[in-house]
Amino acid sequence: MTDRAEEEPAIDIRRLWFSYNGQVVLKDVSLQVARGEFMAMIGPNGGGKTTLLKIMLGLLEPDRGEARVLGLPPKKAAPRIGYVPQDVHINKEFPITALDVVLMGRLWKKKGWGRYSKEDRFKAHQALDQVQMGAFCSRRIGELSGGQRQRVLIARAMVSSPEVLILDEPISSIDTRGQAEFYDLLKALNESVTIVMVSHDMMALHQHVESVACVNRDVHYHGAAEITDEMLDMYECPVEIVAHGVPHRVLKSHK
Repeated sequence: MTDRAEEEPAIDIRRLWFSYNGQVVLKDVSLQVARGEFMAMIGPNGGGKTTLLKIMLGLLEPDRGEARVLGLPPKKAAPRIGYVPQDVHINKEFPITALDVVLMGRLWKKKGWGRYSKEDRFKAHQALDQVQMGAFCSRRIGELSGGQRQRVLIARAMVSSPEVLILDEPISSIDTRGQAEFYDLLKALNESVTIVMVSHDMMALHQHVESVACVNRDVHYHGAAEITDEMLDMYECPVEIVAHGVPHRVLKSHK
């Protein structure tokens, strides 16, 4: 198997700048995410995480610099990217089933709003089975728990067989008991896709991800699942990582 360092990165961002109404949001950002990597993006609200994520998805264009996903401009790579939004953006009252939600992930393959094919439905059921939600295919999305809804959204993202999976704060609506199972699912999916996850869940970083990118106008990449004092300082509040009953602050500084 080819070494990751020898492969073209799944995500390659170089000297990128982005501004809203003249105010700099991302400043001279460079970031490479290897194929097969599981990376978390952390940082304070307003620090540019969502903007960087939207650039990766091809929804925003940088002022200058370059962003490439799977060797292509993000817009061209979009069919090969799966996206899982925050659960708060889901209308839980809308009368739609879990299967209907997953089928939406096949729309980009269709021309117009015609009927779904047998292959579409087979792929949708297969994706639900992959996230252990096959038995809930006929359940309305509003009747599911937060963790179950997130699994359905992952199935929607995976139904198109993406090579990169981007998740925006995926555990915000999942109870503590369901979070471990959710991360186990992501670990299994990571065997076939590159994962970038926006998260504020400090405890999960050193337990589940391979690397961390700290985003606060600029970006500092840590090629290990470490929590530094500088990472915590970005949140401007005292935070300790507790493992086995002992507070931990490990790491290298951004410098």
